[in-house]
Amino acid sequence: MSPKTLAYYPGCSLHGTSAEFDASFRATARELGLTLEEIPGWECCGNTAAHSINRLLSLALPVNELAKVEKDMKLDAVAVPCAACYSRFKTGAHEMQDPAVADDVKSVVGRGYDGGVTVQNLVDVYHDAVGLEALAAKVKRPFKSLKVACYYGCLLTRPPDVTQADDPEYPTRMEAVVETLGCEAIDWNYKTDCCGAALALTEQGIVDDLVARIVSDARACGAAAVAVACPLCQANLDGRQSEIARKDSAWVGLPVLFLSQLVGRAIGLGDKELGLSKNLIDARAVMA
Repeated sequence: MSPKTLAYYPGCSLHGTSAEFDASFRATARELGLTLEEIPGWECCGNTAAHSINRLLSLALPVNELAKVEKDMKLDAVAVPCAACYSRFKTGAHEMQDPAVADDVKSVVGRGYDGGVTVQNLVDVYHDAVGLEALAAKVKRPFKSLKVACYYGCLLTRPPDVTQADDPEYPTRMEAVVETLGCEAIDWNYKTDCCGAALALTEQGIVDDLVARIVSDARACGAAAVAVACPLCQANLDGRQSEIARKDSAWVGLPVLFLSQLVGRAIGLGDKELGLSKNLIDARAVMA
């Protein structure tokens, strides 16, 4: 297999409510010389409830997918764009280092996993699998100092013993990617704060408060857009602003874009390929 071939685990969100994330990621990968091979017959990773109900099952679900990549696909890296799925995959791989846990998981999965697969989130794919130099060479329509707040949320960098993030509290790898596209990555205060995640279904007031704080800080620090690498973060930051505006007549919306959409625009892809029509806060002006 080519070293530019990655296994691909889209997860439930990218095959459903965040289809534009899937489309933009696939399109950018193709243009950047990556081959994505979707894991055959992939199943849900168990996010978000499995780990709070059945720890063994919550590990067996992602490890089963890693075993497919390692033993069936014969690949050594898997792209997992959804931050929640990424967290479950990284947790599964981390926990398999405990021999007792590994034995229990093997009894459920039916075979072992030897740890030979690198799990890459969206930022990792552009930063490492493609590389900043190669990405820069593909940029056809660089942004002209568009000020972007890079939002990581809870799961891309934490917990650090699982993610092995360079700086779990103030990461900068996404900033390096957007700056390669011609954007200006701003310094701001809430890049790793929680957006409320699935509480949007049950405690919308809490999520609205969190989203308002995050977006307000991004705007106050000069951002014209927020870049995200998680479907639930995008849904909350983009989708809850209309409710915040209903309560606050002075609210000014801030576009929330998947990192793959920013990359796609810079390397010459069109609005349709990037799914920009699905963004609730109109992003066409900042993407023009």
